[in-house]
This record gives sequence, C-alpha cells and structure tokens, in this order.
Amino acid sequence: MIKLVKKKKYEQLIKNIGILLEEARKKVYTQINQILVKTYWEIGRNVVEFEQKGKEKAEYGSELLVKLSRDLKLKYGKGFSRSNLVYMRLFYLKYRKSETLSHQLSWSHYFELLKIDNDLERSFYEKQCLKDKWSVRELKRQKNSALFERIALSKNKKEVLKLAEQGHVIERGADVVKDPYVLEFLGIPEDYKYSEKELEQKVIDNLQKFLLELGKGFTFVARQFRISLGNKHYYVDLVFYHRILKCFVLIDLKINEVTHADVGQMNMYLNYFKKEEMSEDDHEPIGIILTKEKEKIVVEYALGGISNKLFVSKYKLYLPDKKELEEKVRKIINKSKK
Repeated sequence: MIKLVKKKKYEQLIKNIGILLEEARKKVYTQINQILVKTYWEIGRNVVEFEQKGKEKAEYGSELLVKLSRDLKLKYGKGFSRSNLVYMRLFYLKYRKSETLSHQLSWSHYFELLKIDNDLERSFYEKQCLKDKWSVRELKRQKNSALFERIALSKNKKEVLKLAEQGHVIERGADVVKDPYVLEFLGIPEDYKYSEKELEQKVIDNLQKFLLELGKGFTFVARQFRISLGNKHYYVDLVFYHRILKCFVLIDLKINEVTHADVGQMNMYLNYFKKEEMSEDDHEPIGIILTKEKEKIVVEYALGGISNKLFVSKYKLYLPDKKELEEKVRKIINKSKK
C-alpha cells in the first residue's frame, strides 16, 4: 500500500514537471514570436526609410532588395531571401505604427495576411484571426474559401466596412448564416452521385472542419434527432447549439432543389423545439436548410409569412471563384456613396 501511494505521488510529480515544461515552452515561443515580428517590422522600416526617405519606388526598391538579400545571406545566413525582404518591407508599409501589431499573431500569420492586396479584406482576416484564434493553416483555408466575400455579399456598404473594421460580429440569427457554405473538405467529387445519408456521414466524419465552416460559437448536439408527433417519427439531420446566441440551430441537408415541403418540414421542427426543447434562458431556434440547388422565387414564396428564423443556403463541394465574389463585393461598396 505504501509503495502504491509513493508510485502515485511520483507519477503526479512527473505530471507536474511536464505541465511546468509545457508552460515554459509556450512562454518562450510567445516571446520569440514577439521579438521576431518586431524585428521584421524594424527591418522593413529601415529598408523603406533608406529608399529615398521612405518614398515607395518599386523599380529602385527591387534592385536594392536583390543586393541586400545577397549581402545579408552572406553575412547572416538563410532567412533573407529577396522574397522575405519584400514582405518585411511590405509589413512596415501596411502597418506603419508598431503598436498596432498584435502579439497574438505570428510572423507566419502576418506573412499570409500580407498576401492580401485589399486592405478591407486583410483587416477582416486579421480581426478574425484574433477573435477566433485561427492557426496559420485555418487562416489559409478561410482565405481560399473566400470567407470575407461570402459574408460580405449579404451586407450593404456600411456593413461591409464594419465587417472589415471589427471582424464578423454575431448579434442575431442571420449573422451565423452563410450563402454559400464551402464543404470542399468533404472530398466529394463534383460529378459523384451521392445520397443525403452519404452527405450527412461525410459531415459527421469531418465534424471538426464542418464546425469551423459554420463559424464561432457552434457546438454539436446530435445527428438524426428524433421528433415524435402522434404515431409518426421525424428526424432532424443535424442539431447544434450556438453558445453566443444561446439557441439551437437545426440543419437539414438536401441534395436536390428545395421545395415548399422542405421549408414546411423545417418550420415544424422549429415549432417543436420552441415548445419542447428550449429552456427558459434559450432564444428561439434557427433553422438552416443546406442544399445543393435552390430556386430563389420558390424559396421566397415558401418562406413568406413564416415567423420562425428559417434560412435556405446553398453549399458547394469545391472552392468558389474568388475573383467573381470579389467583383460582387466591389459592386456593393461602389454602389452607395453613403
């Protein structure tokens, strides 16, 4: 018994030391990251100030960076390619005030952000990285999926500017809905004939990625949630709970064009959840019919008169045409001079 107690105490000692080491490593990584970001910013500042007192001149700068890269690599080793120096220079040009830099973002984050030419778009992804604590990998995925443009398409000019300034702020049901959703991570070929059950299983198999696509605040509750009414059973494909809005979010998956019957069925699900599943602190549930195809006129009339928060959104199994979406957002911004 004494030996067993000693063994447990020893195992706890090992565990405690492990925790201390892990915390120390995190602190060291954070400090190194902060120093690296600040150093690269300072290098960029020095380069820009050398270029005719800070005036941008691409042709001259290009010649300077080629020579500077060669000499710095000879003296200080790798890490000073012309490409890296271009981004360090651009880093300073886009973030003139060092106090605006975030200690939460690594140089790898900023490197990806600097690839975005549009200032509004870059600002959005920067704010979203900070709010949702995106890894560099997730930042790349969200950029490739045109998240900024997909959210911006449902907004006017004033709201798009606010989106860029503050990131995606969730205040109401419509704020959690995207159109389209991008599900390229499911790995379903575009020309493959799949069933709704297969689609649902793919979503469950990639649940973590699906949650990231849904956005911040979603927690998984159930699949095929059974609703019994009279002698019949109905099943909601996916049920989530949104921690920020404090409400259930019901999702039905459709592989064909949405009909008025699909809308009516989701409306019934929402009414059931309001009566049977909501607690006193919950807000009204949200319903999303996720479909591959939708006819806008049919959806408009089917949703007419429905008081519940019910949305119909398309999903894509491949990354969208980013240039096309960018053009649509540009039209939104240029449409109004307000």
